[in-house]
Amino acid sequence: MSIILLASLTSYFFQDFMGYKVVALILLLAVSLTAVIFSILPVLVCALLSALILNFFFIPPVLTFKINTAEDLLLFLMYLLIAMINAVLTIKIRQMEDKKRDEAEKEKTIALYNTLLNSLSHELRTPIATILGSVDTIVENEKKLSKENIQSLYHEISTAGNRLNRQVENLLNMSRLDAGMLKPNFDWVDVNELVFMVINENTERHELQNIVFEPNDNVALVLLDGGFLEMILYNLIHNAMRHNPKNTTILVLCDYRDNKLVIDISDNGSGFPKDEIELVFNKFYKMKGTATGGTGLGLSIVKGFTEALNGKITLENIKTGGAHFHIEIPAQISTLDIQENE
Repeated sequence: MSIILLASLTSYFFQDFMGYKVVALILLLAVSLTAVIFSILPVLVCALLSALILNFFFIPPVLTFKINTAEDLLLFLMYLLIAMINAVLTIKIRQMEDKKRDEAEKEKTIALYNTLLNSLSHELRTPIATILGSVDTIVENEKKLSKENIQSLYHEISTAGNRLNRQVENLLNMSRLDAGMLKPNFDWVDVNELVFMVINENTERHELQNIVFEPNDNVALVLLDGGFLEMILYNLIHNAMRHNPKNTTILVLCDYRDNKLVIDISDNGSGFPKDEIELVFNKFYKMKGTATGGTGLGLSIVKGFTEALNGKITLENIKTGGAHFHIEIPAQISTLDIQENE
């Protein structure tokens, strides 16, 4: 409504220079603009109102709804008809575009849903099958199995249970991040100890790859959310171990610079395809040619937790081969005085 009134007021002051036929075009443009913004009923009201304004204020004789000439009457009727048709067609186009957008969003949601189901069918079914198989073996052959075999089966159950728990945690954390429900709980964290703990948690392929980490006294105690940082480190290290060949060296570096915790995780593996490097942080994204398994949530969760700590993460390929993740998280670090006071 305000668009029509503004166009009418402006035209009223300049009508002597441009004539009422040009005013009709200006008002028609104003109706078109309202059709882009508002729904059908307000736009039709604006079209009718603009026609009445054109008649009353601009078509001679002014300040009356009387029209003397057939030409002006035809102008008024054609204006009203065109304004109405223009309004309806513009809104129809908007509705078609909205429908297209909704369909595209629906297809995207279905694709994500199918990706999730395909991933979960492997990532959840495999550890569950391992647990059930190991338990059945122990129950049916307990007297026949040696202590070493039983311990080995218990270890498989524990490993599969941890893997299952990690996948469920990833799904829950992703949904919480999307809903904005996760808030950091800041406390003093020994980053060196946390890195060692995360490395030890990734025991399933330790014998196949070499993880190098040298403790840094600069990050002995840092004020941040230890749970968030653990999820970041775990998923990055686990991703490097999972998607690189045997004998790959994974280097983990931590430092404190410019009031930020700086973490660099790099490897000498195969790196990422150039055309996919910007997509790896997307939810459920899995690189082309990736073997079956994995939910495609790991790096998305890493980015989500990093941003929840007001940090940023970047990824680049190393020229000599491999990938390099660089993380910067604003944080406070303890001083000797603080430690002594504590």
